[in-house]
Amino acid sequence: MTPHPPGPTADRPLKLERISRLLDERGADRILLTQPENLAWLLEGARTSVPLGGPPVFSATVHRDGEVLVTAPANEADRLAAEEVSGAAIKVVDWFADLTTPGILRDTDVVEELRAARASLLPIERERYAALGRDAARAMTAVLREARPETTERQLAAALAAAVITAGAEPAVLLVAGAERGGVQHPLPTDAPLGGRAMAVLTARRHGLNASLSRWVSFGEPEPDAQRAIREVEADVFAATRPGRPLQDVLADIRAAYARQGFGDDGWLRHHQGGPAGYLGRDPKVAPGTAGAVHAGQAFAWNPWAPGAKVEDTVVVDDDGIEVLTVDPDWPTTDVRGLARPVDVDLS
Repeated sequence: MTPHPPGPTADRPLKLERISRLLDERGADRILLTQPENLAWLLEGARTSVPLGGPPVFSATVHRDGEVLVTAPANEADRLAAEEVSGAAIKVVDWFADLTTPGILRDTDVVEELRAARASLLPIERERYAALGRDAARAMTAVLREARPETTERQLAAALAAAVITAGAEPAVLLVAGAERGGVQHPLPTDAPLGGRAMAVLTARRHGLNASLSRWVSFGEPEPDAQRAIREVEADVFAATRPGRPLQDVLADIRAAYARQGFGDDGWLRHHQGGPAGYLGRDPKVAPGTAGAVHAGQAFAWNPWAPGAKVEDTVVVDDDGIEVLTVDPDWPTTDVRGLARPVDVDLS
C-alpha cells in the first residue's frame, strides 16, 4: 500500500503567520526554505532527504500570502507528492537543476528568526512529540531488557535501530558505551562487550521531530555516586530553564551546578550540555555566546555528563513546569525534586 502524505494540519496557518511576520520585519515578499529543519517544520514533518542526514532533495518558497511552492527534481517529485508533501504546488525541474531561486530572502539569512519561529510547539506538534517520546522510550526499554554482558555495543545499537525503524521513526543518533568506555563522551558503537555496566543513547526522528534519551543498565554493579550527583545537576538545569530567561543565564547556572554538585569549576567543559530541541537534535547546542531565550512550550534536551555518568531526556518547558516526553512507565525511576528520573536497571 502506498502511504499518503499527511494533509496540512491546523498548525500550518499558525506557522505561515509566523513566517509572514518575519517577512514583514525583513521587508520581503517571500522566503526560500532550503534547510531540513525549516522544511520539516512547515510541511508536517516531511522527510526531506534520501541519505539519512543528507541535504534536502527539495526546496520551498513561501509567499507573504501563505502560498507554498515546492521545487523538486523530476526523480523525486512523484514520490514527494504521493508520500511526503501536501498542501503545496510542486514545480518539477530536471534532476540536475538548482533548487534555489536567486535574489530572494533565504532561510540561511534569518537563522535566529526562524529558530524563534519554530520554538514554541503548536498543539499537533506537541501531540506528535509526546507520541514519539513514548515510542522511543519503550523501544529503549525493550531492547535494553534483552541485553547481556556479552552483548556487543554494535549488537545493542543494531537492535535499537531495528526497534526505532519498526516504530516508524529514524535513528538519528545511536551511541553505546560498555563498561570500558563509560568515559567516552560520544561512544560510537564498537565490537566491545557491554560488560558490567553500559549506557545507550538514542535520538529518534519522526515527523521531523527529534526525541533524545540516555539509559544505563548494569549486571550486578551498583549505580555509582556520580550518577546520583549528575541527576542533581540536571535538577538544577531544569530549575534554571524557565520561559523568558536568556540561554546565557541558563548556561551560567549550569556551570555553577557542576561545581555545586562536586564536579569542579570545569565540569561543564568536558562535554556539551545540550539545549533546545525539536526539528534539530539540538536547536542549537547552548554555548557561550548563544543568543536567544527560553520560550514557553519549547522542547529541550539537556545532557549533563561526567565520566561514567549521564542523564538525558527530552522535555517541554511550560510556564508551570517541566513535562518529560521520553517516558516509559516500565523503566524504574527515583524522585528528584518532584520529578521522576531514570535510574540504572540491574539485569543480573
